Amino acid sequence: MFKEEVSQYFSNIMEKESDISASIAAITTLMKLLEDDKSETVQELDLNLQSAVEVISTNSSFRITGVSSGCALFMRFITFAKLDNITFAECKKVMLDRGKVFLKKLTDARNKVAKITLPFFVDGTNILTHSKSRVVLEAMKLAVNSQKRFHVFVSESSSDKSGIEMYNCLKALDIPCTLILDSAVGYIMERVDMVMVGAECVVESGGIINKIGSCTMAICAKEFKKPFYVLTESYKFSRMYPLNQKDLPNDFKYNGDNSNDDNLLYAHPSVDYTHPSYISLLFTDLGILMPSAVSDELIKLYL
Repeated sequence: MFKEEVSQYFSNIMEKESDISASIAAITTLMKLLEDDKSETVQELDLNLQSAVEVISTNSSFRITGVSSGCALFMRFITFAKLDNITFAECKKVMLDRGKVFLKKLTDARNKVAKITLPFFVDGTNILTHSKSRVVLEAMKLAVNSQKRFHVFVSESSSDKSGIEMYNCLKALDIPCTLILDSAVGYIMERVDMVMVGAECVVESGGIINKIGSCTMAICAKEFKKPFYVLTESYKFSRMYPLNQKDLPNDFKYNGDNSNDDNLLYAHPSVDYTHPSYISLLFTDLGILMPSAVSDELIKLYL
């Protein structure tokens, strides 16, 4: 299982399981490779796994902003198994066992985030959200199942209109919601009590990389003195430290094969960077964090 097979396996998961994130799909693919790999040494197995990560990360069919952080944590977690005085077969078994534990932790993360967010859903609250976030949707689903009464304003999120998909998901759950234009964020901000968004990646500064328009919404929320909450799983924490929009890698900002094109000055980016000064709190499976706490949590994750 390599290159074409890795890419196809990852693509099949993404296409068939709409509720799964790219990071979990990537790690599921790495687990499959780990199970099927015919390497005879740990070094050779490592190289194959790293090559698979590269293949997945260059898959232009999907937005894979958070894949690199999830895969890096996975590799870090399973390679703790490289112990002296054990055979390669024993080492591989330990790596597989640790991989299963890690994957289980990831799949449980979304529900943990939803649970710690629940007290913030006060009856009568108006919430503004942007794009489609699976973890935000999970939190709202838990809240409505807990008899919380709230209204959600959803920006349509051009250019892929992912906000419309989020709106339809909320309607299916019988959650009162209103679809608004991206350009209406400033108009609607005075009516909302909080902004609640997901994140494709959380960087070391405590800022986030998320769907284009998130930065604009965060700036507007701060001006109106409305809290800007980010709901995210810790596997999206990344050892990156962008200072501005230009610092974001092109393969994060642009979808498709044009991500390596030198002439991207006028291209439409798919994500933007939101500075931590605009973020009130991050709700994670590690707990509720201030943006300044992210760097400490990253140190713990990679120790």
